[in-house]
Amino acid sequence: MTRFVLGIDGGGTKTEAAIVDETGQLVGVGLGGPSNYDDVGVATAQAHVGQAVDAARSAAGLSTPFAAAFLGMAGVVSAHDREIIHTIALNLKLAPADRIGVDHDCRIALAGGLSGRPGIVLIAGTGSSCFGINATGQQWRAGGWGTLISDEGSSYWFGVQAIQAAVRAADGRIPATPLLNGVITHLRLSQIDDIMHRLYVTGMSKTELAGLAPMVIDTARQGDSAAIGLIERGTQDMSECVLAVAQRLGLAGGPCELALVGGLLQAGPIITEPLYAAVHTRLPDCQITFAEQRPVLGACLLALQLLA
Repeated sequence: MTRFVLGIDGGGTKTEAAIVDETGQLVGVGLGGPSNYDDVGVATAQAHVGQAVDAARSAAGLSTPFAAAFLGMAGVVSAHDREIIHTIALNLKLAPADRIGVDHDCRIALAGGLSGRPGIVLIAGTGSSCFGINATGQQWRAGGWGTLISDEGSSYWFGVQAIQAAVRAADGRIPATPLLNGVITHLRLSQIDDIMHRLYVTGMSKTELAGLAPMVIDTARQGDSAAIGLIERGTQDMSECVLAVAQRLGLAGGPCELALVGGLLQAGPIITEPLYAAVHTRLPDCQITFAEQRPVLGACLLALQLLA
C-alpha cells in the first residue's frame, strides 16, 4: 500500500500544505490562513493548519492517514514552541506521534532550497533570517530576531528605513530624496507630518510597512542615492549573517552553497548584484543559487526522512 507524507509551511500570512507519496511524487497542495501562533493564537493556528491540510487532501483525493508529517512554522524557536506545534499536529491527527517533526520555517527553506544537501539558506521576505546545517548535522541561525531588533534587509526593514530617510529629508538632515514623496504617496498621507499619527495612534501593520519595499527598490532603480544606500546597507547586513552561520558551521574556509528564498530577493539585479558581491567578499568560494524547491516541499522531504 502506498504511503503518503505531509509537509506544512506555516507562516505569518498563509499556511501551505503539500502531500507527496513515498517516492516523492507531489499529489496535492492546499492553502490556509496564517499559522504563526505568536500572532494569531494557538486555536486559530490549528484551524488554519487544518484548513490547509483539508484543501491538500481534497486536491489529492486522499482520505487515508499520513505516514509522517513535518511542520516548518514561523515563530518556532524554543522547545516550548515545538511542543505546542506537535500538540496541534496530534490534535489534527496528522500522523503518528513519533513521526511528527517540527522546526522553524528556516529549516524547511534550507531543505527545499538545496534539496536536502548541507549548506546555508538566506530568507528575505517580510522578515529575514539565515540558517545552515553542515555535513555532520550541526545547525546555526543568525538574524531573524524579529522586527524590533533584527530582520535586516527584509521588506519590513526597508519600509522602516524608507520612513526614517523620508523624515530626515523633510528635516533637511540628508539631501532631498524621492523617498519622501514615495512614503507620502504609498501611505496616502497628505503631508509627511501625518506620519506620526499613522505610526503612533492609528498604527501600521507589518504588511503595510513591508509594502514600502517595492517603492524603495523602484527608487533605487531610478538612481536615487539614498535608496541605493539602503540596499547597500541591507545586503551588507544580510551577508554578515551568512558569514556568521558559515563560520559557526566550519563552512567559511572553502566551498559552500547558499540558497536564496523570499519575495524580496526576486527583485533582480538591484538586490542580487550587491548581495552577491557582499557575500563573495566574505566567502569567496560560496556558490549562490535561488532555491531549487519551495519550502513546503522541503517539509515533505524532511517528512520522508521520518519514514526511515
